[in-house]
Amino acid sequence: MVKRGRRYRASVELVEPDREYEPREAVVLAKQTATASFDETVELHLRTGANPQHSDQMVRGVSVLPHGLGKEPRVLVFTQGEGIAAAEAAGADFVGGDDLIARIQGGWIDFDISMATPDMMSRVGRLGPILGRRGLMPNPRAGTVVRQQDLARSIDEAKKGRVEFRIDRTSLIHAPIGKASFDDESLVENLTTLVDNIVRSKPSGVKGEFIRSAYLTTTMGPSIPMSVASTVDLRLE
Repeated sequence: MVKRGRRYRASVELVEPDREYEPREAVVLAKQTATASFDETVELHLRTGANPQHSDQMVRGVSVLPHGLGKEPRVLVFTQGEGIAAAEAAGADFVGGDDLIARIQGGWIDFDISMATPDMMSRVGRLGPILGRRGLMPNPRAGTVVRQQDLARSIDEAKKGRVEFRIDRTSLIHAPIGKASFDDESLVENLTTLVDNIVRSKPSGVKGEFIRSAYLTTTMGPSIPMSVASTVDLRLE
C-alpha cells in the first residue's frame, strides 16, 4: 500500500467523500489542493465509453486554450527549402530535416511539440518508435502535419497553448488545462474550451454515453470528481 505524505493527506481531507463537484467548484478546490513548492499543473481526466480497439471509435484532436498552459512549449519543425525560413520566422525553437532526424535517433528529445511539412513525412516516419510512444510524432489528425503556408499559424497556436488530446488504450483522456497559479476564471474558460472540443470529437462509432466520469487533479494533488452532466454541458458561446 502506498504511503502518502502529510501534505497529500491534508489535501485529500479537502475533498468531500462521495460528492461530485460542479466544474467551477472543482477548479477552486483543485487550486486549494495544490500545495507543492512549485506551480502545479491542473489536469483533466475523462473516462469515455469509446473502445480504442475499434478504428471508428478513436478519439483524437486538438484544442487551443484561450489562456495557454502557463509555459511556452518548445516547438520543433521538420521541413526543408522555403519551409525553414517560414518556421524560423514564426518562432519555432528547432527547425531542420535530416540533421534533426539524426539528432533524435541519437537520443535527443528536448522539445514539447513536433510538426512536419508533408514532404518530410517519408523521412520522419522512421522516428515512429521513438516519438510515437511519447506522443511527439507529427500526425495529420492532430494537426501537426502542416503545409508550408500554414506553418506560421500552427506554430503561433502551439506557442499560445495548443493541447492535443487522445484516448489511451484504457479509454481514458488526460490533458492539462493550465497552472494552479491561474485565476479561477482562466482555468474555467480553458476547461470549457477543452471539454467542448472533446465532446464535439465524439466518434460516430461510439454508442450510448460518451463521457462516463470526469476528474480534475493537480500534479501532486488528489482527484476531484466532477458531475458528468455539468461537465459535458460546458460549451463555448
